[in-house]
Amino acid sequence: MTLSHAPTRFLRPLATVALSTLLPVTAFAADFDGGSLSPAWGLPFAGILLSIALMPLLAPSFWHHHYGKVSAAWALAFLLPFAAIHGAGLAGAQLLHALLAEYIPFILLLTALFVVAGGIHIRGNLHGTPALNTGILAIGALLASLMGTTGASMLLIRPLIRANDSRRHRVHVIVFFIFIVSNVGGSLTPLGDPPLFLGFLKGVEFFWTARNILPETLFIVGVLLALFHVLDRWYYGKEDALPFDPTPDTGGIRFEGAANFWLLGGIVFLVLLSGIWKSPVSVDVHGTELGLPGLVRDAGLVAITLLSLRITAPQVHADNQFGWAPMAEVAKLFAGIFLTIIPVIAMLKAGVHGPFGAVVSAVTRPDGQPDPAMYFWATGVLSSFLDNAPTYLVFFNTAGGDAQALMTTHAPTLVAISAGAVFMGANTYIGNAPNLMVKAIAESRGVRMPSFFGYMMWSGAILVPLFVLSTFIFFR
Repeated sequence: MTLSHAPTRFLRPLATVALSTLLPVTAFAADFDGGSLSPAWGLPFAGILLSIALMPLLAPSFWHHHYGKVSAAWALAFLLPFAAIHGAGLAGAQLLHALLAEYIPFILLLTALFVVAGGIHIRGNLHGTPALNTGILAIGALLASLMGTTGASMLLIRPLIRANDSRRHRVHVIVFFIFIVSNVGGSLTPLGDPPLFLGFLKGVEFFWTARNILPETLFIVGVLLALFHVLDRWYYGKEDALPFDPTPDTGGIRFEGAANFWLLGGIVFLVLLSGIWKSPVSVDVHGTELGLPGLVRDAGLVAITLLSLRITAPQVHADNQFGWAPMAEVAKLFAGIFLTIIPVIAMLKAGVHGPFGAVVSAVTRPDGQPDPAMYFWATGVLSSFLDNAPTYLVFFNTAGGDAQALMTTHAPTLVAISAGAVFMGANTYIGNAPNLMVKAIAESRGVRMPSFFGYMMWSGAILVPLFVLSTFIFFR
């Protein structure tokens, strides 16, 4: 599709969703008692996550053309029986709450970061020495918490590939890029990674993660950068350069579309504002309360997205190979995820006496207190194979779902959940959305990336031992 028609075609599904919220429903509270539900209500959620994990491997052609229909089918597999059994009013209230309070703000932020980052192109040729490569990864780790793992990955992956296009051994560069820039680096702010933004929407303070997860992040990033530098020096010393550099030297490095950096600052300002600004003004939509700060934030994000599309030169988008397919996939899949997770969250909130009491007990110590180490690994393992954003929500609610209590009394638990979701999203290609995007870009530029299980050999050899060590240091 052309870029001029892309916004319309991308926003049309969201417009349809928004119109559906205008249908009349009886006012119901957004929360309901999940203690009486059967665990079978969690099957649609498990189904969509397993579809995301397995169908791209088992039926790639079908998945590529029909993933939106699969997502819609799982959402309906929950909504229709729920409406038939518990009433259309309660089902409608749950639908509205999931869309208005969580899904739409989530998608608007991701879209704004995706578009603004896609409007910045770094032009010029660098030479991929170990020092330069390590420096790019370190910069990417910092940018990931400021412009999101998706934004930082899309900004830096192409210059990094160009810098190393005269080298024969490049796979390890991309693998460590996924580890550091596409995942671990985004652990310090709600802008960094989708799970943390969901926590922000649930009431976690904007700077809470930076204050509480900084030691763990510095440790993981520092060790990974040191390992990468040693490995890259070894490869660099043993290889012969290609007879020519595919990218000609230029007179320097320059940013095209640099005005988007100002828009990036606008995104940060809007998210900060929505967390700091307290206003009594709100709108109640059938049991879902929408505060004025959140509405202003979301409207501002839409405006920034449209402004970036307008002011960015078409050549910049072309050079970045900017397209809407990745964002459209995220939007469609997460619509299904946010709907099918509704009963799962309700059942987890029921605690040890609810349908998922065994899950709650597994992450709880005999004295009734949460076990941070178990939360770290339970959240992390599921984030590796399902998706870290919904996994974060599951365990956030398993730990009680009260942001104030989790930021204070149970702060170690929230640290463990946040770190597990963000860090271990790097364990597989499907743990975090930028992982597959980076893989696809690298392969399109001639880098022979590892298979799904080949990548897991890298993560198993490097990340898993590092996470085990982190457990003994930080989560005992």
